[in-house]
Amino acid sequence: MLLNIIKPSGWTSFDVVKKIRGITKHKKVGHAGTLDPFATGVLIVGTQKDTKVLNKISSSFKIYDAILELGKSTDTLDIDGKIICEKNIPILDIEKIELVLKSFKGKSTQIPPMFSAKKVNGRRLYQLARKGISVKRNPNEIYIKKIELLDYTKPYISFRVECSKGTYIRVLGKEIAEKLSTVGFLISLNRIQVGNYKLSNSLSIEKFEKEWKY
Repeated sequence: MLLNIIKPSGWTSFDVVKKIRGITKHKKVGHAGTLDPFATGVLIVGTQKDTKVLNKISSSFKIYDAILELGKSTDTLDIDGKIICEKNIPILDIEKIELVLKSFKGKSTQIPPMFSAKKVNGRRLYQLARKGISVKRNPNEIYIKKIELLDYTKPYISFRVECSKGTYIRVLGKEIAEKLSTVGFLISLNRIQVGNYKLSNSLSIEKFEKEWKY
């Protein structure tokens, strides 16, 4: 069984997997493409024999809507972290912001953040980061297919991005802010599509549980 579930903010992706396992009583349950705890949106969950196709789904292009707050940065690059830096925001216009966003289109590399679920030498990076330990991370090759500005109301930039597997939108937000001569962190991240699976067709956990029972 493949499920298109809306991950709530504050839940880890594994929290969703555990919940679905509890509802369905299926022993084998997994997900395609981890979402950060603060993030929301499409999380594809597979159970039983359908866990075999999760890797293929995870490799699909994904679309996100994000809100970047300029002028401050956090240790996690998102709203869950501690503010570690503040910097003035220069005078910006739509044309300047759109030019910077377009500069990220195409192939590039990106270093995974320390606060992430990626494993290095068998350890989750966030586990090390919480102890104040930073280790060398190899860059990922990523591809940004589309990126567009949705709105700019100082200090917030809203943008939509379609990107490959392995792209960290938090890191992208940080890099956008740097190209605009300031700092920034994500206050919102919503995944609206994974491959052909869209948010408009997603089920909340509550609705899935109700429908499964009845």
